[in-house]
Amino acid sequence: MQLNTLEDLFIHELKDLYNAENQITKALPKMAKAATSPELKAAFEEHLQETQGQIQRLDQVFEKLGRASSGVVCKAMQGLVAEGEEMVSEEADPEVKDAGLIAAAQRVEHYEMAGYGTVRTFAQQLGHTELADLLQQTLDEEGAADKKLPKLAESRINKAAV
Repeated sequence: MQLNTLEDLFIHELKDLYNAENQITKALPKMAKAATSPELKAAFEEHLQETQGQIQRLDQVFEKLGRASSGVVCKAMQGLVAEGEEMVSEEADPEVKDAGLIAAAQRVEHYEMAGYGTVRTFAQQLGHTELADLLQQTLDEEGAADKKLPKLAESRINKAAV
């Protein structure tokens, strides 16, 4: 894909996020299965539902732009998912593994927040106000997930892992 304009970059970054979200939908069930804390398991399952909604929201964005959603592989998410899969397969004390799963999930959330913040800003600058609002909804959800994970870690899981 040739990137000559901010609009081109906007589309490219949206496709990257779309691929990233689809990778996450495959990783979250594995992380939920590996989690021993019922709260962590529930958090991963809840975020899977949110992620599926985020994909639908991205589908709306692409539809409004008259563009296809596929075509870019998010290599960064491949790496983050691979790190999470390493944690899933580690032999570890259950609480330590849960703490590691939270750490892996937080890295994913931070990557997503950076990506959605960027595309939201691009949408605003390009005059795509409605799209910026849709992207902000996802950014808000990612931020909420990012706040939930450390609370879960700090309140119980990390203490048990000590």
